[in-house]
Amino acid sequence: MLRNMFKKTYTTIDTKYRPQPRGGEEPSVPQGMWRKCNKCGQPIYVEDVVNNYYVCPKCGGYFRVHAYRRIEMLVDAGTFEEWDKEMPFSNPLHFPNYEKKVQAAREKTRLNEAVVIGKGSIEGNPAVVGVCDARFIMSSMGHVVGEKIAGAVERATREKLPVIIFACSGGARMQEGIVSLMQMAKTSAALKRHHEAGQLFISVLTDPTTGGVTASFAMLGDIILAEPHALIGFAGPRVIEQTIGQKLPEGFQRAEFLLEHGFVDKIVERKDQKRVIGQILRMHQSHGMEAEESPAGETQEGAAAGMENPEAAEEAAREAGSDAPRREKAEGRFFSRFSRTEKAEGDSRKKRRRRGDREDSGKAGAAASEETEAKTAWDTVLLSRRTDRPVAMDYIDGLFDEFIEFHGDRYFKDDGAIVGGIAMFHGMPVTVIGQQKGRNTKDNIKRNFGMPSPDGYRKALRLMKQAETFGRPIVCFVDTPGAYCGMDAEERGQGEAIARNLFAMSDLKVPVLSIVIGEAGSGGALAIAVANEVWMLENSTYSILSPEGFASILYKDSKKAPEAAKVMKITAADLKDLDIIERIVPEEEPATLDNLYRLVEYMDKAIVEFFETYLPMSGDALAEQRYDRFRRM
Repeated sequence: MLRNMFKKTYTTIDTKYRPQPRGGEEPSVPQGMWRKCNKCGQPIYVEDVVNNYYVCPKCGGYFRVHAYRRIEMLVDAGTFEEWDKEMPFSNPLHFPNYEKKVQAAREKTRLNEAVVIGKGSIEGNPAVVGVCDARFIMSSMGHVVGEKIAGAVERATREKLPVIIFACSGGARMQEGIVSLMQMAKTSAALKRHHEAGQLFISVLTDPTTGGVTASFAMLGDIILAEPHALIGFAGPRVIEQTIGQKLPEGFQRAEFLLEHGFVDKIVERKDQKRVIGQILRMHQSHGMEAEESPAGETQEGAAAGMENPEAAEEAAREAGSDAPRREKAEGRFFSRFSRTEKAEGDSRKKRRRRGDREDSGKAGAAASEETEAKTAWDTVLLSRRTDRPVAMDYIDGLFDEFIEFHGDRYFKDDGAIVGGIAMFHGMPVTVIGQQKGRNTKDNIKRNFGMPSPDGYRKALRLMKQAETFGRPIVCFVDTPGAYCGMDAEERGQGEAIARNLFAMSDLKVPVLSIVIGEAGSGGALAIAVANEVWMLENSTYSILSPEGFASILYKDSKKAPEAAKVMKITAADLKDLDIIERIVPEEEPATLDNLYRLVEYMDKAIVEFFETYLPMSGDALAEQRYDRFRRM
């Protein structure tokens, strides 16, 4: 029987949950017997595949996993409590032989329907978990599947729990027609309420995820993960090929294709899924509390007291029965704290020390000779553009722990010029976003030389709105010569994308800090710099356009860029005098990877001060402060 299971594309290896053989069938094969992989054709041991998370040890091909086996691999032992295991079945369209088909699927799989739902813990983090099982009528979504998912999401909303759903489906249940179609709306509506309540939904796309499932709950995750090489799409490949009359390119509609085109946050190998999902869940636990509206003048004082004694503040909130969602409401209050525990500080210090162990080289001393009191604005321009200057990921890696990068704008593609995701800062989850330049020609091509496209700005905005939903402060690193000005960028709405960021950032209900680490060019920089405070490294620049462009327009000679730089007032010192920025990050010598640890130590302390000032403020107060900051300019 196992031989047949390996030969079928839509099955997986499993000896624990497969049905017992019936009369006339081939007897079961003991674990340890080898069979042929239906992907690479190589002989493999069943036990090796089971121990390798149902991945072929020869070719790395992924076999489909039964629902209970998936739960066993994901959920902490002994914590899973199944919900709605048995639900009544009906044939809404009186489709011929539909009852027999469902009954046969039940006997074959020992499941009531195509999805298993319940509650469990993942690395100690409670969550509602749903797993589709492709053995049951290709895990198509009929009214029972829709009801199980919607009911579980509603219960998760009431119990303030995150939801994780492993999608694997051929789409709508054809035998239920329009009733099946309505399940798309029902599950989506339940997830909308869950989202509005400030709760997390992680969607994991496995092979295959197609049809109405793709057009509903599967693509609505706050965070969307995928398994390697999973087929993901609305219409199946054969349908598309028949429609367009052409052969589809290799890799089309696979997980990697969706990652490249901005629809998936991250591809996670099966062996890493429990760890990564557990990490994400932990980062989305409530690290703050929602206080009741307090009289004017008490907000900062009371919140500051909460930071000094967070345990007492948390206990007071529990006694008061506060159960407001983390999502900021128009009339609600938002207060988030971060615990600078000894362990968190120790971990951070160890990270800094590892970076600081590298002795400053002679190159740093030579660079320091450029830094004199007589340094001109043009000198600063050249320093801001140096190829050995640290880039956004260097600062993210130095300042934050456990950074998880997310990808894509959910519209067109992933833009390498913008990096972003979630990380920990002294025990508090934060959203970090940076404009990323490359270190060599190949990397610069991938990063488009740090010039974001519309897709990059939309990715940044998606991450900012996600941060607002979950009450995470935002830290941005600005480093771009400007927004990409190619024809394709114009076709996809570069101006609209930047304008939309300015529009949305002005009203974000969480603290926003932007730090200029290199060159900040025009609206391309401003698109992630509408912040409560903007800081600049001493040798960075912030300008309406490049000095060369300015000189070409005003002086009709780009060679007069050094003169233009002086007139433009683009250095950190100039902009601090103009009250455009709030802080200058000192560079005792021009920033390089060798002395990055010094900058990180300074910025770490400064960011703590920033959070101590802004975290106690209400969401409305944060938005008002940001508005006033730009209004006075």
